[in-house]
Amino acid sequence: MTSRELTVRTESWPIAGTFTISRGSRTEALVVVCEIREGSAVGRAECVPYPRYGETVDGVAGYIESMADGIAGGLDRQGLLSAMKAGAARNAVDCALWDLESKLAGKRAWELAGLPAPKPLTTVYTISLGAPADMAEQAKASGRPHLKIKLGGEGDADRLAAIRQAVPNATLVIDANEAWTPANLEANLAVCERFRIALVEQPLPAADDEALKGVRRPIPICADESVHDRGSLDKLAGKYDAINIKLDKTGGLTEAFMLAADAEARGLKIMTGCMVGTSLSMAPATLIAQRAFLVDLDGPLLLREDRPEGLRYDGSTVYPPASSLWG
Repeated sequence: MTSRELTVRTESWPIAGTFTISRGSRTEALVVVCEIREGSAVGRAECVPYPRYGETVDGVAGYIESMADGIAGGLDRQGLLSAMKAGAARNAVDCALWDLESKLAGKRAWELAGLPAPKPLTTVYTISLGAPADMAEQAKASGRPHLKIKLGGEGDADRLAAIRQAVPNATLVIDANEAWTPANLEANLAVCERFRIALVEQPLPAADDEALKGVRRPIPICADESVHDRGSLDKLAGKYDAINIKLDKTGGLTEAFMLAADAEARGLKIMTGCMVGTSLSMAPATLIAQRAFLVDLDGPLLLREDRPEGLRYDGSTVYPPASSLWG
């Protein structure tokens, strides 16, 4: 086998306006791009380091760079599962290897995975956390039928009331980003039931989600921060109805496929999510999203501009990636 060369770079992509969740606001997406070259073929992928999981851009870039000798020596995707911990860094290396293998084989990534050609998907569109009137205006102005609402704890009932009034017929899912507490959980779920919320994502801090076992859950509840890879599944029993699979948490597409299969075997539904990044982050996730009941791959829509060869979005429909982008 020809030796493989790994390179890493960081990029900043301005967000259109400000993106706000319960943990804070930002105006740019900081991403790390990994490229692996073999001969004339180059596989590439992108990850988005997440401070919630103790990740920094420099730390993730350095972790990827530390794998250069292993990659040059032939470390493959299966070997990565034990050589690197789950997280953004492994995601970038894993998905770059998928892209490289695809180019070397002259086949699309889904063919290598033994899957049928992916179909277009309907994605939710995220409404950033803010004052009730501002969020209602965002929801109405989006013109989209499927919305994901970022909540923040205090004032959430007012936010949902304003949004539901502004978009009476939209499908609404909410993401509290761990901002609720066991004390207000039941009251908040009752509010969600009143406003016909379709799904509640990660209402409680991961460390406090044991409280989900003891309450009536009138609406499906999805784990996000509480689930990363297959090792997280045992702790979810009796608490959640679905899991949000993000490649930056699983540490790549290879683990994500196995996580999805194990979760489905336990009766959990699959949601596919993303961090705020470019289409290069989203492209591998479109393969996992083929089996998801809810798709949240709107990251590029939140940016001021995307990569030139980015995914095609037509309203709420996102199309599979071209080979020039990934896979």
